[in-house]
Amino acid sequence: MTPLGWAGIARLGLVQMALGSVVVLTTATMNRVMVVELALPAILPGLLVSLYYGTQFLRPRFGHGADQGGRRTPWILCGVVLLALGAICAALSVGLMERSAWLGIAAAVPSFLLIGLGIGSAGTNLLALLAARVDEKRQAPAGSLVWIMMIFGLAATGITAGILLDPYSHSRLVAVTTGVSAVALMLTFVGVWGQEGQGATAPARDRAAFAEVAREFWATPRMRNFTLFVFASMLAYNLQDLILEPYAGHVFGLTVGQSTQLGGMHHAGALSGMLLVLLSGTLLSRWVHVPIRIWVVGGCVLSGVALTGLAWGGGRAPDWPLGPNIFLLGLANGAFAVAAIGAMMRLSREGNDGREGLRMGLFGAAQAIAFGAGSFIGTAMVDTMRHVTSNDATAYGVVFTFEGLVFLIAAALALRLTSPGATTEGRAAMMPGE
Repeated sequence: MTPLGWAGIARLGLVQMALGSVVVLTTATMNRVMVVELALPAILPGLLVSLYYGTQFLRPRFGHGADQGGRRTPWILCGVVLLALGAICAALSVGLMERSAWLGIAAAVPSFLLIGLGIGSAGTNLLALLAARVDEKRQAPAGSLVWIMMIFGLAATGITAGILLDPYSHSRLVAVTTGVSAVALMLTFVGVWGQEGQGATAPARDRAAFAEVAREFWATPRMRNFTLFVFASMLAYNLQDLILEPYAGHVFGLTVGQSTQLGGMHHAGALSGMLLVLLSGTLLSRWVHVPIRIWVVGGCVLSGVALTGLAWGGGRAPDWPLGPNIFLLGLANGAFAVAAIGAMMRLSREGNDGREGLRMGLFGAAQAIAFGAGSFIGTAMVDTMRHVTSNDATAYGVVFTFEGLVFLIAAALALRLTSPGATTEGRAAMMPGE
């Protein structure tokens, strides 16, 4: 099959945009309604989101199922249908919580499970399809493009939903969620239509059981090491996510609006990093070639340096240039994240054996579990350190230093995959075009 051009890659990016558009309603909008409008404990949406993350260990199974059948489009479409159904049911459950908190919670649990199952099925097989259909030299910029489109979907949905939900009512939430879900389904259909083609994805060469193939993959050093790298890097990435704005408030004395703008600086930096990876593989590729390993290792190291700056700068508040420091952190985060996705895509097609889905599922499960663990560990460490010491700068500084060390461990794992002593296949995963 002819590799996908940029138009085809952008069409698959519509699916990623659709996924982000629906998820943001459940993790942001409904989260706020439960905590603010309904005055429920903040731990409730946290536990519900943890259910979503808890289903992600099934990603390898979803990928294996598509591998065996040789078709990924049905898994993507069915996944988005499940996601949409779960989101609408979650919106209905939020309205039910006002009448009876326990009944609403009981209805929300299966809703968030559906959301997790839908994301797992659609997201895993979308990346596997990209890995199978995108030329190796385009995989890092392709990862950048689809993630930039996802961020655009998050932003567009947040702005549009915010306008439509004012003034708020539960019926409006259900209507907006239903509308966004319908648009997501339409975008998904447009994105996958004709992309795979009849027989475009070769079925796995054997019908081995899932457990047998999973054990075989985990016993392969390069697969195991890369999965550990994904887990470590994404754990470090998300450890900081929920504590940056509280840090700005506790240590630098910023207002809610100012800390929110600071969060926007981080997102702007991440978007800039993604754009750099995209441009280096497209418009600038004639003049400069930056291998994936440089983006991955360099991004992890620079992230560690930026976190060390935050740890050191807290003791120098308010004179420390917090905004540029946060922007630098976002820049490094965005560059390494999309480059790592490109490396995932390359390694997942190794052997040309039709098992891209299972490999991508292993990486996706490691990523999702790391994200869930990172949110909990980061906030728990801050609470613990603030209890141990009365100095907020010291408390946050210890946590940021720990996060920086995890990033450096991830960089070391990436270097191990690309060192002269690594296997040819392991180096190839991180060194395309060389």
